[in-house]
Amino acid sequence: MPRAYLGLGGNIGRVKENIEEGLRLLRDSENVQVLATSSYYKTAPVGFVQQDWFLNIAAEIETALSPYELLALCNDIEQQLKRERLIKWGPRTIDIDILLYEGFESNSNKLTVPHPRMTERAFVMIPLQEIAPELIIKGQHIKDITSNLDNQEIRKLTDD
Repeated sequence: MPRAYLGLGGNIGRVKENIEEGLRLLRDSENVQVLATSSYYKTAPVGFVQQDWFLNIAAEIETALSPYELLALCNDIEQQLKRERLIKWGPRTIDIDILLYEGFESNSNKLTVPHPRMTERAFVMIPLQEIAPELIIKGQHIKDITSNLDNQEIRKLTDD
């Protein structure tokens, strides 16, 4: 089965619980196996900045779903968790993005993989590096990408 990497995040309501519920719903799908998840990271908003900080994680999965079927599953989970799309880059209960999908690239209106602007965003790259430290994205090693993102506000949460 192909591997894929997902980014999960949110900043409205019980965000950590929403992310955990999103992961549970992914695990409950017979066509998805969650292999690894990163730590939680608290991050400043990007784009529309007049909103609360986000919690973000990355997840590595194996899936029997096609990229478009996986997108439909992610969108369905977002709807179950009351995601509303009112403002681009605005507040949300949960966001589940397909960052990478093994052997697949697309730049269609429906699905862009690798995820656009992912290499410019610490809230994507740092959790992703935690679970996939040897990953190569667009010919670049992930540690080289993350080393250029030092100016972005991101804090790893601890369990205490």
